[in-house]
Amino acid sequence: MSKSTVWPAERKTYKDRFSGLTITQLTDYTGHSHHLYFTENGWYDNGNKILFCSDRENKTNLFSMNVSTGEIVQLTDHDTTYGSLSACLHPNEQIAYFRKEYQIIEIDLITLKERVIFEGDKSLVGGNINCTADGKYIITCLHEDCKEKFAIDLKNGYVGHRELMEAKPYSQILKIAIEDGQSTIVFEEHNFITHINTSPKHKNLITFCHEGPWQLVDHRIWGLDLNTSETWKIRERKESYEMVGHEYWYPDGENIGYHGFRADGTAFFGKIRYDNKNMEEVEFTFRNWHAHSHGFSKVVIDGRAPLDKLIVWEQVDGTFSNPKILCEHRCSFHVQKVHAHPRFSPDGTKLLFTSDKNGYGNLYLVDLPENFESLPDFHTKN
Repeated sequence: MSKSTVWPAERKTYKDRFSGLTITQLTDYTGHSHHLYFTENGWYDNGNKILFCSDRENKTNLFSMNVSTGEIVQLTDHDTTYGSLSACLHPNEQIAYFRKEYQIIEIDLITLKERVIFEGDKSLVGGNINCTADGKYIITCLHEDCKEKFAIDLKNGYVGHRELMEAKPYSQILKIAIEDGQSTIVFEEHNFITHINTSPKHKNLITFCHEGPWQLVDHRIWGLDLNTSETWKIRERKESYEMVGHEYWYPDGENIGYHGFRADGTAFFGKIRYDNKNMEEVEFTFRNWHAHSHGFSKVVIDGRAPLDKLIVWEQVDGTFSNPKILCEHRCSFHVQKVHAHPRFSPDGTKLLFTSDKNGYGNLYLVDLPENFESLPDFHTKN
């Protein structure tokens, strides 16, 4: 079902009280709005529009925003009360895909025509979806439904997170042909599999993860060749109880970004090729939730309260700057849809994030300064 309802621009601007930068609040509705998960690009139409989710009229649906004017268009009209749509964009066309419970649905972002391309086994819980680099397949993961065995509420406080890891539920990774909906089980095992990420360059390469508390999972980041079903570990632990995760592909489709914590609590962000070559890591002294980067030249992390700011680094001539305060995020992280999830725009000039600092989740956009040195240094006392 589609609904081409136009909502007037809700944008407003303010000066960040720490950096002085102008922040644009893109949405302002009495209900949560959030951009796509930070591993997923939401910019389309040559960067002129952003795909996002919003809880309006007591339903969760997909919306599009014109970045220049702020005008919002409602794209879908599904009765998905406070649901998770797990959307992704086609790499070459103005087409998106989203999950509605057991279905994966295609929507043309111009005509708003929808098409169900897959309907899954209702005994399995569906995970996120990604499109392969050639635009021919949707990749997703599914796992055994364990809600009758123990309490599960992963999106609202990670209830059942460790229990699912320990239960080792039956899981699948599926390749679904966009043209005719034919699906193939590429990989299956008894482990809690989530976080499917397709390489934006290599049509046969993806990463997935063994989910659970990062310090306790057998191994977090895995590579998978869709053609051969071969799997391999990416960025193995250097010490017991080290935590590594929140992995994402760089636009080059060769390198993978991530962040983590040493056993002593020291934080770091890093990158590594999918074949475990050319690893680089940078340590810092404060806690964060997520990390994202534009190549390995600009890096952002979202600090944890009371250090609730977006902190950025810039690499010049092989050397990273001191950590700099970009802006305050003051995000609660109470549920998944109000995680900050900072993400650079495709051209690296802007940063998009979500915050519920005003009570409801909204989208915020900040232009990055040309000179990071103009930003205030971050210190743990900030």
